[in-house]
Amino acid sequence: MKPGIDLLTLWRGKGLARQIISSVAILALTIMLMVLLGSYAFYSTLFIFLPTALSAPDSWLPSPAEWGWIVVTTLIGVAIAVWVAIRLSRRILTPLNSVATSLRRVAQGDLAARAAAERQPLDEASQLISDFNAMAERLERVQQERVFWNAAIAHELRTPVTILRGRLQGLADGVFQPDPALFASLLVQVEGLGRLIEDLRIVGLAESGHLRIQLQQTDLRKEVMTVLKACESALQEKGFTVTLALAAQVSVCDPIRIRQALLALLENALQHATPGPLRIATMQRDGQQCLRVEDSGPGLAAADAQRIFEAFQRGPHTGETAAKGSGLGLAVVRAIASAHHGTVQCQPSGMGGSCFELRWPG
Repeated sequence: MKPGIDLLTLWRGKGLARQIISSVAILALTIMLMVLLGSYAFYSTLFIFLPTALSAPDSWLPSPAEWGWIVVTTLIGVAIAVWVAIRLSRRILTPLNSVATSLRRVAQGDLAARAAAERQPLDEASQLISDFNAMAERLERVQQERVFWNAAIAHELRTPVTILRGRLQGLADGVFQPDPALFASLLVQVEGLGRLIEDLRIVGLAESGHLRIQLQQTDLRKEVMTVLKACESALQEKGFTVTLALAAQVSVCDPIRIRQALLALLENALQHATPGPLRIATMQRDGQQCLRVEDSGPGLAAADAQRIFEAFQRGPHTGETAAKGSGLGLAVVRAIASAHHGTVQCQPSGMGGSCFELRWPG
């Protein structure tokens, strides 16, 4: 590629290359004009006021006055070049040094380190600082989430493990008599641990991008009825009245995962919704499949509806419902929706509560 094309490409590029080229060009032009105009002024002054200070026409050596002019011109040119280089290098090196210092701090474990520039940096340097700070913020957020996850998982595992250990110890010491009711309660705790582990596995796979689904033609209405049959007695005991609005439609999805998502939504209603009407609906809208679960209260604020799908997040309920659930059910729903290249959202329901809507193409 020709040098002229290289310079043209650089000039059309981002700010750093353009700034360097323009600074060097302006510097060269300034010094050339200074020498040219200064030489005219110098020789004109000597010719008018001190012609004897000029060198002889047949001499190749400059006169002392001319030597003085050459030295002064050279020093001024060097001073201008140094001044321009210092200003340009500060705008380039200051942000780079800031990023390098912050990188060393991050490498030493200080994830709160951020890069900054005292002066307005050039475009590329500003972008570098912005990208580094975004990376450091993400690393700090991941670290905070890891600490939170460890504490949350330990908290969720502690209760069932403590119950199991206490009752098994009671059996071993003869405090409890082995009977079907005790074994049933132990089985409930084991099943709860199994669900928690499976939810953690799904959320973890989704976070790492390894949650796999098996897409196939599925009768969505049939899958909803299968889940409802398994949960019907629990819903009725809690005081929920289920109404259905199921469209006869065939969807491309993973039926096992969709059943799992619907089960999580119904368990969420059991844990947090006010007993009353509960509506389950399927439909096709804008080329997407929709699965809805609506309850009659108490509903969620807009800010809570945005974060409720994060792992171990619960709604702002108080009293008896505050500690119910593992906080993973809706995170599982979001993971399944993302695996289907879909979305899940929580909106106010026309029934006075919350409407959870799962959407996916197919």
